[in-house]
Amino acid sequence: MTIKQYRAHFNESLKHLYPTSEIDSFFFIILEEYMGFKRIDIVLKSDFHIDQKSLNLMQIATKQLEQEIPIQYIIEKTEFFGLPFNINKEVLIPRPETEELVERVIKEVSLIKTYKTDSNETKNEKQLKILDIGTGSGCIAISLKKELPSSKISAIDVSNEALRIAKKNALLNKVDINFIHLDILKTNNLDKLYDVIVSNPPYVRELEKKEMKNNVLNNEPHLALFVDNKNPLLFYNKIAELAKNFLTKNGQLHFEINQYLGKETIKLLAEKGFKNIQLKKDIFGNDRIVTAFK
Repeated sequence: MTIKQYRAHFNESLKHLYPTSEIDSFFFIILEEYMGFKRIDIVLKSDFHIDQKSLNLMQIATKQLEQEIPIQYIIEKTEFFGLPFNINKEVLIPRPETEELVERVIKEVSLIKTYKTDSNETKNEKQLKILDIGTGSGCIAISLKKELPSSKISAIDVSNEALRIAKKNALLNKVDINFIHLDILKTNNLDKLYDVIVSNPPYVRELEKKEMKNNVLNNEPHLALFVDNKNPLLFYNKIAELAKNFLTKNGQLHFEINQYLGKETIKLLAEKGFKNIQLKKDIFGNDRIVTAFK
């Protein structure tokens, strides 16, 4: 079978599930993954005959796409903040909104990573201590370490499998992260004081499941996604409590939030004594990032 013939079969198999642009994207990803072809190669070598081993792998991937399994889980990797990451169904697929959270942290950290010494006006770089709570694949912690290499970064997760993937990604991206296995809902202590705490915790209410696509609902880990309708800010409340005690003076707290609960999240933080609370919208115009200061 040639590439041209397989592409026609691929399009026909998926046209009832995905828009054409997405099908094209899937096809290019699969050809690069299993045959090493770039997009230009696909155009120039459309009559190239696919070897049987590659064809078998591509057919399996096509069947998985028909079952609405995300392409990132099929090839077990993705890109986040320009960096490569290994993933599987034990961790969430990193999203563009979370890249915006990382950008927000970097922007705010740039204001505190230098300080004046008591003895003179010379500016020295401060070695910031940053904590990522609920690290999953490690995408936030690793991206921050790449951008802020002098910082000491720790990352917490309740899932041992998630931490295994995160450690693998730290090695892949050649960064040193202190990974910690911990259920934050069951602790009142952190290992040290931090200058910055960042988290993208579970925030989707059970009632919002009906808004979600099957590829997310049927594949991504519910432990990292959902919270009870009656207590949707469970993790924000707990993390804010920890931040009160384990952030340094003027320390920063950064959250990715449920778009429907921006006002409620701000109110929670204000009641706990945080100041300069800011709510930012994401690229889709939804309330998504909250920054607060101790």
